[in-house]
Formats: sequence, C-alpha cells, structure tokens
Amino acid sequence: MSHEKRPARGRPVWRLLLVGSAFTLCVVLLLMWLAGAFHRKVGASDVAERAGTTPVRTVGTAKLVVAHRLHVPRTESAVGSIEAQHEADVASKLLAKVLEVRVKANQHVSQGDVLVRLDKADLEARLEQAVASAKAAQARRDQAQTEYERIKSLMKQDAAAKIEWDRVQTAYDAAKAELERADQAVTEARTILAYATITSPIDGIVIDKQVEAGDTVTPGQVLVKLYDPTRMQLVARVRESLTHRLKVNQMIGVRIDSLRKTCKGRVSEIVPEAESASRTFTVKVTGPCPPGVYTGMFGRLLIPLDDQEVLVIPRKAVHHVGQLQLVDVADGDILRRRAVKTGKVFGDDVQILAGLREGEAVAMTQGPTSDQAGG
Repeated sequence: MSHEKRPARGRPVWRLLLVGSAFTLCVVLLLMWLAGAFHRKVGASDVAERAGTTPVRTVGTAKLVVAHRLHVPRTESAVGSIEAQHEADVASKLLAKVLEVRVKANQHVSQGDVLVRLDKADLEARLEQAVASAKAAQARRDQAQTEYERIKSLMKQDAAAKIEWDRVQTAYDAAKAELERADQAVTEARTILAYATITSPIDGIVIDKQVEAGDTVTPGQVLVKLYDPTRMQLVARVRESLTHRLKVNQMIGVRIDSLRKTCKGRVSEIVPEAESASRTFTVKVTGPCPPGVYTGMFGRLLIPLDDQEVLVIPRKAVHHVGQLQLVDVADGDILRRRAVKTGKVFGDDVQILAGLREGEAVAMTQGPTSDQAGG
C-alpha cells in the first residue's frame, strides 16, 4: 500500500491567531493614543509655567487685598409691556366717502390738526335747506308778532273780540316754536357738517391710519389711532407673593431690554384683583421714559427684595489663563496660585462664588493680566 503525505492542519490556525492578536493590539494602542494616554498631563506647574511664574512665590512688595462681604440690593423682575396712558381711536360719525387722509404712521400731530376729510357735499346742501327753512320761520314769526301786537292794542280799547285774541295768540306761539325748531335744525346741520372734517383730539403720535382716500366709511369705524408719547406706562403681571412689597406712589426700577436702559418709574396703580390662572396682580408703573419707547415694547419691573451679602475682591486681582480664573492667595509670606469661580460684577469688584473664603488676602500685582494671558 502506498501512503500519501497530508499537510499539517494546525499551522494555518496558529497563523490566523497570531495575525488577529497583532491586529487587536494595534487597535487598542490606537484607541489609547486617541484618548491621550501617551500625552503628558497638564498640572498646576504647567499653568504656572504658561503664566510665566513659578508655582510658589513670596509676597514681597505685592499689594494685598482682603476678600470681604458686600451688601448689594437684590431684585426680582416681573415681565410686562409698554402701553400708553392716553390712547385715542378716532372714528367716523358719518357714512361718507374719504376725500383726503393727511397723516401717516409715526407722525406727530397737535390737538386740532386735520387728520381726515370726508365728502360733505350733501351735508352742505342740508345746511342750506335748514338755513332757508329758518329764514321762512323767522318771517312767519315776525308776521304773527305784528298781528299779535295789533290785536293786543285793540283788546286794550275793547275793540277786538276774545276769540280773535285767542287766535292771534295761538298763531304767535306756534310761529315762535316753529322758528326755534328751525334754528335747532340749523345747529344740527352745522354740527353734522363739522363731522366731515376729523381733527386730532390730543397732542400725540399717529400709531396707524386705517383708511385711504376713496374708501367709504361707516359710523363708528376707526380711522386713525393716536397715543400721547409723554404719558407711557409699564403694565406688568406680578405674582401675589411679591405684591405686598409694592405700594402706590413707590419709586421702582424699569428695565427696557431692547434699549438696554433702566429708568425709574412710579407705581401708579395696583389692580386689586388676581388672575385665577396665573395668581398674579396687574401693576402699572408710570414715569419718564427714554427716547425710543413705543407701545407694545417688552419691559421688566425690578421689584426690590432684601439685600444680600456677596464675597468680593477687586477685578484686577483675577488673572485669566485660558478658561481658568486664578488668584494669588497669601499664605504667610508665600503666594499660592488658586483657581476661583467668579460671578456678578459690582463696579471695580467681582463676586467670588467658589475658591476663596472671607478674610483671605489676594495679591494685586502678581501674575499676568487678563490681556497678557489672552495674548
């Protein structure tokens, strides 16, 4: 029998295992490199090196300032909108055609200025008819008066009958009443004619005009909207837990976000009724407003609360290195660099939220400034 040689089966398996292990090792090393396992970590000494100083320094001639507490007023805002105290909707009292519109939006007008003119041809004709009727009534009254005086004179002489006297007296009274009615008709016609010329009732600014020349308007239709820019108010919704801190005639801050301005106002009205859904009261604040304030603008009512204490140090004592905020804290004769977290700015001071305690001294002259660090 002949025996044929067969190739070994184990050799390809070990080769595959070796290749797979090498590939896995390469993947692991690549992930470790991407994660920064082979990079040197940045420590406090590196931060100090970047700042151009050593981690530990002596106080020397550095000026020290103690972290101290500062009493600052605390406020809470209530949002609202700017409204005009005096706003007028000028409407038509007639059914007529618009002949002319003399104003446009944002135009200043004075009281009595003509805003809109309506067609008044038929109104003038009615006035002429009323005047003519009044003249006829005047003539009849004069004739009746003459007859009345004549019969009255005859009655004194007993030369006229009683029935004649009653007749002329009744005719005279009727003529006087007719003349009075005619005069009232003339007055009415003139009043209605005046409605065709629509004037401004106040000194103010035009918000918008609602009609154009050629339109037909009806009684009660608004033609022009006006407001008085010298009498503005902020109407805000204040939650009921804060309402007791406000009183009528109290001076309070008002913030206009779009103008980035804060002005003082006076609480003019607190509506004594809370909305059941939001549990808020309506508070109206009036006062001098900066130029550029218009109705509908967003505003905030700054409600004063109790003062709060904050820990502050001078702003110049804080150095910026990248995203870090650092201070040099005096520890005996040694300055130690420490990271802090700052908050609000109060003039030349800045609030310290974390990293310092009250009474600790920080240096003003050590370390780079924020401009140097940023460069």
